[in-house]
Amino acid sequence: MNFQVPLIIGFRSEVMEKTIIVAIDVGTTKVCTLIAQIDAQNSIRVLGVGIEPSNGIRKGTVIDIPQAANSIAKSVKKAERTSGLEITNAIVSVAGTHISSFNNKATTGIGAGVIDQYDIRRVSEALKAIPMPHNRMIIHRLHRSFSVDGVEGIRQPIGMFGSRLDAEAHIITASTSSVENLRQCIMTAEIDVKQFVLNPLADGEVILTDIEKQMGVVVCDIGGGTTDLAIYINGDVWHTNVIPVGGSHITNDIAQAFHLPLTQAEEIKKIHGHAMPDYIGEEEYFYSRTFGREEAAKFNRRELAKIIHMRTEEIFQLVLQEIKRSGYDNLLPAGMVLTGGSSLLSGIDKVGSEVLNMPVRLAKPENLTGMIDQLDSPAYSTAVGLLYWSMLIQDTPDGQPAPKDISSTFDKLKRILRNLLP
Repeated sequence: MNFQVPLIIGFRSEVMEKTIIVAIDVGTTKVCTLIAQIDAQNSIRVLGVGIEPSNGIRKGTVIDIPQAANSIAKSVKKAERTSGLEITNAIVSVAGTHISSFNNKATTGIGAGVIDQYDIRRVSEALKAIPMPHNRMIIHRLHRSFSVDGVEGIRQPIGMFGSRLDAEAHIITASTSSVENLRQCIMTAEIDVKQFVLNPLADGEVILTDIEKQMGVVVCDIGGGTTDLAIYINGDVWHTNVIPVGGSHITNDIAQAFHLPLTQAEEIKKIHGHAMPDYIGEEEYFYSRTFGREEAAKFNRRELAKIIHMRTEEIFQLVLQEIKRSGYDNLLPAGMVLTGGSSLLSGIDKVGSEVLNMPVRLAKPENLTGMIDQLDSPAYSTAVGLLYWSMLIQDTPDGQPAPKDISSTFDKLKRILRNLLP
């Protein structure tokens, strides 16, 4: 039995008596549409999944609207068929080299001496007063913390005495044309975009722990065309960026070195690839058919690993440069959490740890129910993270997740430190 339900964030379905949320992750290599419901216990159950190869998109940016729109429409239809629901709007991922970010600060005087909600609104409005070029648009305004009379790191200033209230926010902007081209592709599938969400922010909602966010951690999403970064410190986002290198560059290297079609090079990367040559025996071989030959050629697997190692090392060198450029390289004791489809490459976490000189762990989506067999992979962290983002913003007026109560996180941290100290 099919239900036609308007899927609006925060809408309570009269038929199912549960909130329905929709996420569309538009990547360089695939489009993933997820339809889910939130029950009374705030757990997410996946009802529909639609995964389709991505066409018309390069390095996260639409380069062919008809092809991209067709890939999105096919993904949406698959999710609708498996769920029995008709999608009318969704939260959509965004990435690409057109993304940029900066931190902003605003100040307001406190008239009555005691901070109230009116003061919070005034300083929040001051944060929004940012002149933007006509070809740029703000996609995220992420609140970080408050300061009262110079005392920093205050999470909730209401009720405090002071004469000056400062607020900080991390601002993420994007090319207006790139975002509107993606919106046009989504609208071609008869879907309204509720919000665009930067990939690593969606990832962070599903793969990071509160302790990691508090102590200092990097989210690194290595996708097909880009590597997306987000730095979390003190529970907030402090820095984001998109690097224009990803897994497709590794595939291209393999294709050129071994004279293979890209499809074969991608398959070889997944089946025989390894990022650490020292982990591969010198006499390990595999076979594949090259251009201009009818019989399969013999290839040394260690040589393949050397090619992969060179490119993955370059990716992490670029990541290291970006972390140092942010100025937060000494504030990341929790290291890096690696996700994205290319993080499935064997040994890539070890390359990252060697280059960055910090702990690196692999992560994938967890704590889901329903149709999750296809989603148990780092390749779907962004899509699943979009569902969590949808759940977090339902009751927030600005479409951004509300700051969490971190008292329990501090309690955990204190227990850990107490166990570590003599």
